[in-house]
Amino acid sequence: MANGNNNINYSEVTPQIRALAERSTAQVIPSDLYTKYKVNRGLRDLNGNGVLAGLTNIAQVTAKKIVDGKEVPMDGKLYYQGINVEDIVAGFITERRYGFEETIYLLLFGSLPNAQELADFNQLLNTYTSLPPKFTRDIIMKSPSRDMMNTLSRSVLMLYSYDDNPDDLRIPNVLRQCLQLIAQFPLLAVYGYHAYNHYEKDMSMIIHQPDTSLSLAENILHMLRPDQQYTELEARILDLALVLHAEHGGGNNSSFTVHVVSSSGTDTYSAMAAALGSLKGPKHGGANIRVCQMMEDLKENVSNWQDEGQVADYLQKLLEGQAFDRAGLIYGIGHAVYSLSDPRARVFEGFVQRLSSAKGRDEEYQLYALVARLAPELISRQRQMYKGVSANIDFYSGFVYDMLGLPQELYTPIFAISRISGWSAHRIEELASGSKIIRPAYKSVATRKPYVPLNER
Repeated sequence: MANGNNNINYSEVTPQIRALAERSTAQVIPSDLYTKYKVNRGLRDLNGNGVLAGLTNIAQVTAKKIVDGKEVPMDGKLYYQGINVEDIVAGFITERRYGFEETIYLLLFGSLPNAQELADFNQLLNTYTSLPPKFTRDIIMKSPSRDMMNTLSRSVLMLYSYDDNPDDLRIPNVLRQCLQLIAQFPLLAVYGYHAYNHYEKDMSMIIHQPDTSLSLAENILHMLRPDQQYTELEARILDLALVLHAEHGGGNNSSFTVHVVSSSGTDTYSAMAAALGSLKGPKHGGANIRVCQMMEDLKENVSNWQDEGQVADYLQKLLEGQAFDRAGLIYGIGHAVYSLSDPRARVFEGFVQRLSSAKGRDEEYQLYALVARLAPELISRQRQMYKGVSANIDFYSGFVYDMLGLPQELYTPIFAISRISGWSAHRIEELASGSKIIRPAYKSVATRKPYVPLNER
């Protein structure tokens, strides 16, 4: 083997690699074998129902009800620790409070805090709203990444080295680690973006310290914007987005990842880094970016946004793989569980309209509303569906973040800032209640072959 070959491009996919790749994918498993062996692909049955893989108190997602002994679709419901998330939102909105901090408390401890408990909890989070000395300079600034989720993952893994007891799995220590990460995630994401913006885009780098008198949502805007200014409506809608993304049951991909990884007995930092890797995927946390990209393509290719026929024609082209990324998908429409409606989208939609009016973007909102109305009907005509489809929260969240002036690089990290509260609850639940390493079965369909000595191959 040659050493010191500096002529090789590190990222180049060479002809040799392409040839080997063809060999590696030559044994694709035929889809009919999944039916033959009754394998539930994606841990969901043919009707889209998730395979029961665990128990949880943290959240419940429902989209069906029993009528005359049969399951029928219903408007989706989401419960945090048994409390309807719509009621949680109505409570803090009515009282003109920020709701994310009390949502974190609820997910972690199983009940809503009273005023004193909430004040004490906020003070505790504030004590953790900082990074270790020189961490920002040595870790975040020195090696910025083009992808903020990778920046987050690397930063989380590096925080392991600053913890005196990183591998202590006793619940008090794990809770301490989780609370620290919850408080630190906004700093890691925003500072990582500023470093990227400076070194990759040659923009000015501005680092604002968090203000412990502000809510978590306010601090994100405070640290992100050069002038540190934001409106109350902007902060409250970002806070609402954090609440609605905080948790979605143990079966969602990133939370299930936390359960799987935690069951191995690994440390908190590794578990959260694994969850970040899951969330990064465009089928999970990255979906809202695809929605925004799709809608921009629609705007460019539809001359009259109010013409239902033109919009419907474009959506039909999407389904037929003739528009945008030619994937045959209308992003933001449909969900693995919800059918008639996504409760998070229902709650969000009214506030999206308020924000669009405040930002002078009513026309765009009307376009989103039109797509949300037309797309389910077109999908049901085009494809045989086991359940109905509707707009999910990803359909609106990217539009909201755009109106808030958030860069797309931070869309998925904002999701992570929210969802780490749920991940923390699931990690503690797994450590406290789980006793076995999670190991589902995979059936081998490989044919048996004899070993052939090297000189005979």
